[in-house]
Amino acid sequence: MRVDLHLHSNYSHDGQSSLEELIRRCRECGLDRIALTDHNTVEGALELAKLAPELTIVGEEAGTREGEVIGLFITSRLPPHLPPEDVMDMVHDMGGLTYIPHPFDRHRANFRTERIVELADRIDIIETYNAWCEPAENQAAARFAADLGKVTATGSDAHSASELGRSWMEIESFKGPQDFLTKLRRARHVVTASSGTGRRA
Repeated sequence: MRVDLHLHSNYSHDGQSSLEELIRRCRECGLDRIALTDHNTVEGALELAKLAPELTIVGEEAGTREGEVIGLFITSRLPPHLPPEDVMDMVHDMGGLTYIPHPFDRHRANFRTERIVELADRIDIIETYNAWCEPAENQAAARFAADLGKVTATGSDAHSASELGRSWMEIESFKGPQDFLTKLRRARHVVTASSGTGRRA
């Protein structure tokens, strides 16, 4: 299965594409599942799950008091501006997975490295490729995730439908979040476009 774990719709303040446009683009580029992770709202992801349940992983990119946390396989909104521990615990209470995006991007608010270490027991996945990061930032993330022994992921961080299909994870079919996490550890990272091609908020 081809899965993109980090992308946005026009439910995000900086997203450009409608849910219908995302669905069409997924069909065009052969994506089997997408995690819609709009900023500080789960509304678009829940609506996408109604429109295309077989395509959707419900997610949200929540801005905590320190850095951004993505919740995957969630069922309700993650409120912004909370301590990261509280947000991560909320995700796990919903049966979901926690995902740290672009941990070393210099242009976006991120956790201090030592805080990620402190939060490691609550973190399920670390993003080691983000299309908007510089190569050195992605490489640093990969080394850091390896040091922590964390499952890694590639995310397009697409903010428009046209950006989908530039990167994805190839993963075996899965049943539920924990099976997904197990299989993600041995999934293949696929990147078809160079990183560092722009900046996103």
